[in-house]
Amino acid sequence: MATTNAQIGPTYAYEKHLNDCSIKMFFAEKVILLTGATGFVGKALLEKLLRTCPAVTRIFVLIRPRTKQSIEERFNKLLENPIFDKIRCDFPDVLNKVFLVKGDLGLPDIGLHTEDKEMLIQSVNVVFHSAATVRFVESLKVAVNLNTKGTDRLLDLCKCMRNLVSVVHVSTAYSNADRREIEESIYTTNVKPHTVIDMCENLDDATLEILEKRLIGKHPNTYTLTKNWAEQIVLSKGRNMPIAIVRPSIVGAAYQEPFPGWIDNVCGITGIMTEIGRGTVRSIVCNKDLIVDMIPVDFVVDTLICAAWYNSVERTDTVKIYNCVSSPIHPITWRKVGNLTRKYAIESPSKYVMWYPDFTFRTNRFIHYIVAAALHFLPAFIVDVILRVQGSRPIMMQITKRFERAAKNGEFFAMNEWKFHADNMKKLKTIVKESENCNHFNVDIRSLDWDKYMQRYILGIRTYIMKDSLDTLSNARNRLSKLYWIQKITKLFSIFLLIRLIKLISK
Repeated sequence: MATTNAQIGPTYAYEKHLNDCSIKMFFAEKVILLTGATGFVGKALLEKLLRTCPAVTRIFVLIRPRTKQSIEERFNKLLENPIFDKIRCDFPDVLNKVFLVKGDLGLPDIGLHTEDKEMLIQSVNVVFHSAATVRFVESLKVAVNLNTKGTDRLLDLCKCMRNLVSVVHVSTAYSNADRREIEESIYTTNVKPHTVIDMCENLDDATLEILEKRLIGKHPNTYTLTKNWAEQIVLSKGRNMPIAIVRPSIVGAAYQEPFPGWIDNVCGITGIMTEIGRGTVRSIVCNKDLIVDMIPVDFVVDTLICAAWYNSVERTDTVKIYNCVSSPIHPITWRKVGNLTRKYAIESPSKYVMWYPDFTFRTNRFIHYIVAAALHFLPAFIVDVILRVQGSRPIMMQITKRFERAAKNGEFFAMNEWKFHADNMKKLKTIVKESENCNHFNVDIRSLDWDKYMQRYILGIRTYIMKDSLDTLSNARNRLSKLYWIQKITKLFSIFLLIRLIKLISK
């Protein structure tokens, strides 16, 4: 069941009309609460707000402690991230507007101290909810507590905020992955989110493990399902709140901001591209003729900021939902992504390249497993043996197993295609272009050049993931040239052996 532009009742009073307001003006003197600031999208959002909306009063970032790392250590590590280099260089004082708040969405009252809770209630104007567990293999209990119940807890806090003007909930385009056509609507499930929350709080782990498979149904994992339940929480609990949901698809490296190709993790498609570039991946389960819905992180961030602004501009009684996707407007296939990845991995190799970049997309899983055993695991085993003999730590089997797990988790998205509707995104693009002084925010995916983007992506992986400077490029190309001829000789030798084997068998 779908609830299009879900009804949420009376709206807030709005101070500015569209024609009188720019996005930068909207954020001037505002107090912002950001969850998930230590994540990929959260970092990029924090940086963009500080750089383009310097008149913001302050930004509170909610950070939870870890076993071996205090919140202060996590906060300092966040602000030391290279993503803030441009801010540190041009106007470093703006970083003083970022304040740490200890909290945990997995705890009652999101783990806030009484004084912190009251401070947020009294001062916050805009909330960006980006925090979530994005692990595809997360248990149902953990995923529900953080993604679904965590959203419920945050909305309880938002409902108490005295000066709230906008809330943006970050979901995923695959929150309805069990469907093939997805509108900018909230789809409800037979089992309601609060029922599942009660189950997770009262049933033992063994029972939940049995129920998990039945609850997931046609969803690929607990992540997409619990994000769907979170959207339903927004629908039911977001009444009387100026709230929007933004659904990014596969979030990739930055196209332009803050730096072309900026990336800070090897999750999902980035990990696959990294291993393709190193030459350690030779076979990937994927239908190369399908469209891959990928969106650069800077387009996602601009959409979040513009959605927050538009919440307070347009008088509405609906939850606005934005499918932040590329496929309905500016599509690209897996085949094209694969070809461009190979092209630029060869053009700009890393000094860490292990073999000449060459791989095949295939839909036959049986053939894939044979190829993976021969070309992924066997070479990794041999390299680890050599490393042991040299007295070094064997790591290749560990890396190969990690990649295979990641590739397995991503197979569902590489073997399926969705028809996304993006009418609200198109409208937002038009409104942003028409509003004054909004050149800093780009939500028009048609402005992206896929060829240039993939080139920047590969260079970004080289720079930010592998920490490999451009000084090594010449030596890396020489190494790659040698690997090219070694690969050719290896192939010829393999063909020779195969012919000899066939002749022996035929006798």
